Amino acid sequence: MPSLWSPTDWPQRLAELQAPTGELKEAPLRRDVRSLGMLLGEVLREQAGDPLYEAVEALRRTAIARREAEAPQNGAANQADATAHLQQALARVHTLELAAAYQLARAFGFYFELINLAETNHRKRRRLSLQLNQTASPPSAIQRGDLRGTLRRLRQAGISANEVHSLLRRICVSPVFTAHPTEVARRSVMFKRRRISDLLEQLDRIPVPEPQLEALERDLLAEITALWQTDDVRSARPTVRDEIRMALDYYESSLFDTLPVLYSEVAAAIAAEYPNTNPCAPAGSAASLEASPPSICELPRLIHFGSWIGGDRDGNPFVTPQATREALAMAHSLLLTHYRRRLQNVFEQLASSTQQVPVSTEITALLDRYLTQLRTAGQNALEERFPHESIRLFIACVMMRLGATPQSAVPVPANPALTPYTRSADLLSDLTTLRTSLIENNGPRLAQMLIDPLLMEVRTYGLHLQTLDIRQHARVHAAAVAEISAWTEASSAKSLTLPPALTEQTAEVLDTFRTIAALKQTYSPESIRQYVISGATSAEDVLHVLWLARLGGVKVEATSLGQDDQSDDPGLQPVPLFESIEDLQNAPAIMRELWTSEAYRPLLRSWNHHQEVMLGYSDSNKDGGMITSTWEIYKAHRALHEVARDCGITLRLFHGRGGTVGRGGGPTHRAIFAQPMNSFTGELRITEQGEVLNWKYSDVILAERNLELMIAASLDALARPDALLQHGNKIPHLTGEILPAWEIALDQLSATSYAFYREHIVDNSDTFTYFEQATPVAELEHARLGSRPAKRSGKKSMADLRAIPWVFGWMQSRQLVPAYFGVGHALHHFIQSTPDGLAQLQTMARDFPLFLDIIRNVEMALAKADFGIARLYASLVEDEALRDRVFTTLEAEFNLTHRMILEITKQKSLLQTNPVLERSIRLRNPYVDPMSLIQVELIRRKRTAAVNNEPDSPELDRAISATINGISAGLRNTG
Repeated sequence: MPSLWSPTDWPQRLAELQAPTGELKEAPLRRDVRSLGMLLGEVLREQAGDPLYEAVEALRRTAIARREAEAPQNGAANQADATAHLQQALARVHTLELAAAYQLARAFGFYFELINLAETNHRKRRRLSLQLNQTASPPSAIQRGDLRGTLRRLRQAGISANEVHSLLRRICVSPVFTAHPTEVARRSVMFKRRRISDLLEQLDRIPVPEPQLEALERDLLAEITALWQTDDVRSARPTVRDEIRMALDYYESSLFDTLPVLYSEVAAAIAAEYPNTNPCAPAGSAASLEASPPSICELPRLIHFGSWIGGDRDGNPFVTPQATREALAMAHSLLLTHYRRRLQNVFEQLASSTQQVPVSTEITALLDRYLTQLRTAGQNALEERFPHESIRLFIACVMMRLGATPQSAVPVPANPALTPYTRSADLLSDLTTLRTSLIENNGPRLAQMLIDPLLMEVRTYGLHLQTLDIRQHARVHAAAVAEISAWTEASSAKSLTLPPALTEQTAEVLDTFRTIAALKQTYSPESIRQYVISGATSAEDVLHVLWLARLGGVKVEATSLGQDDQSDDPGLQPVPLFESIEDLQNAPAIMRELWTSEAYRPLLRSWNHHQEVMLGYSDSNKDGGMITSTWEIYKAHRALHEVARDCGITLRLFHGRGGTVGRGGGPTHRAIFAQPMNSFTGELRITEQGEVLNWKYSDVILAERNLELMIAASLDALARPDALLQHGNKIPHLTGEILPAWEIALDQLSATSYAFYREHIVDNSDTFTYFEQATPVAELEHARLGSRPAKRSGKKSMADLRAIPWVFGWMQSRQLVPAYFGVGHALHHFIQSTPDGLAQLQTMARDFPLFLDIIRNVEMALAKADFGIARLYASLVEDEALRDRVFTTLEAEFNLTHRMILEITKQKSLLQTNPVLERSIRLRNPYVDPMSLIQVELIRRKRTAAVNNEPDSPELDRAISATINGISAGLRNTG
């Protein structure tokens, strides 16, 4: 029987790949989705029997029928039919045995596992298509978001090649991996995902013989079977070590191989847009006039990686000093293993003999020094085996300094007598010496192929792979300072007063700083260089950290080689995190007080007058709603840069964005470009949270694309070529400039939205009660998604609830309140109260990047919400009057926001101008709906059992967790 992927003819497949737009472009995705669905159906029948398969099909057909009835037909929806189909589905779910409900939830959840992989494969396919079309299409086909498209705009704006290089030297994008909200899939499931993804990619090759297609399909069927037989729900909460390991997996699966590809793409883009110059070569050199792409070694470092996993203590008692030690040890071990593999490959390929080609005098002198140390220890076996292969011997010495020995037929001592590298600068120096020798002796291609990628990696990863941020709440530091200071004050008033034993919390704080001091001695000092202060509200919060750090033996000042006997040490810089609306408003004044203080000035000098400040998106959204959060962050961003310029500070902002719209999510490149004008130095850090890592970094093509978009957006935001091209225009179009009228409008929208949001959400106790009962937030503990508790303490209050479970509950129940509440009311009020208000908002949505970002993010959230399903969750609320009050308010605001977004974007339906996303959500909804129905039914059963004092049921908890996993996969978000 032919494979499901067998084509009628291969030229058609090639045409699909090359199609820039239209139905033909989407044909491969439809084929993958259809074929994977058929294979899953086969697995379901084989593994669980026909009854499960038939139950899945019945629920699926009913859900589709309901959606079709709700869709406007001839201008109106058939609500009666939609309700009848929903009631039919509810009746089916109500009669399900628990085991059957669990299996159904798994089946729908696994469908989304496969569909997500198909969509990810299609993203890779379209990336390849874009690369093909860039060479074959006219210049206009180059996309704005691409680096090459951005470089083209710079060239059109009159920015020279040398100016481009100067701009690139200022750019450094730092994705910072965090664990929470955690990827819902277990690590074993993620490995199976990758194998299925690899098979899908192989099925995309052109041409593939029919027997091979059939073999690939059989392998795919086997992998889906293995996936079905694997527990999808965690039996235990992941430990911090598990989370560290899951994040590090992305380096091995994609990032290590992505970096050389990324820099090669950057070099090629520069060569394509500035073809007769090499802007990255020294000015006036012969290389600067070459038409070939610059070497990736000539490019500045554009990417750096960071992590919070193992360092983020805020509200997580499981992040201990031991967890921090493990985070650094595991990263260090992974990196050295990677370097050794790279060097082993170089060792095997570079067998250049001095009898054929000479080496530089620098290599000879350096190698002699190394060999002398080995001879002294009687370790001369390699030298005797390779007497004429100086390059190979030198590489072996580099490997020995990295704690390894080359794999060869020659026995090498396990403990070579060469001093290990303690500074990445020394490793860079050795590799640069090797590169120079190759180039000077007829080996530039060898240097480019084997040494340049390694040099770029060492410049990026150093000897530490990624920086590990430490984070703790300001309240914890203040309590520790008060406790330690109390004895000092008491002892000054009395004689011979002994200090009381420290509380466990204060002891842990001091232990953390002692651990930091020790780890900066054990590993590269760059491993830990930032200490993030959650909930910062004053300059004193920064001073508390400095005081405690010094008490713990941490040298907070930066030192460089020559100042003392230590290696280069960037010190430990406190990074205040401003999270609430009030704190965002106060941030500029707080930082001015700090930067102008005599006490802080010496530290700033040691840090070369650089300072990092973090802005919190999740908590500010929870505190003030979507519009106010976004606008206050924008204003704080702008004001902080103004204060920094006044104080002579180079400011780097750290953006604490979430994966979901309700937590500051949305397309990262669009958000980078939406930064205020003249408020970007080129460097930024941005959180990449557990739930989005697989979407962005599971594959080399995806990782390269994501990083390229961030670099391109940073370059665009720094250079602002469109502002140059549109200079003098009355209304700037997507330049980043903000007109006074737009600022006034956003002030009004923010004030209106904030008051409405606070009145109905934060300050309304009914809403919190409704939230706890009308969402599955109480089940988050049983889902075991991450190591961190959902609340900072055991209190039941809005203030104590973290932003992650807040968004999680609304997302799972299909209400998505944080993403839109207050938006519709503010937009409607502005239109009603302002002459030509609608026209002004339409102009802002077309021309102002920040407002466009708000509108598009809200639109996407509205498309994922479903108040027909939400009404079922609302039925879980015990107090009927309270339920009706809150649900009516939420639904009214949802409908108003929906109407306002359509009016402002001039669309007839949501996502009309983004058909790919619209289709994805529309096709997903009928498969998410059954899981929502099952989840509501199971939560109702659990609460009934609790009322009847029945014992907890692990099977019931597992089934609910399966629905959580499935809905998260279907909506591509946990919280």
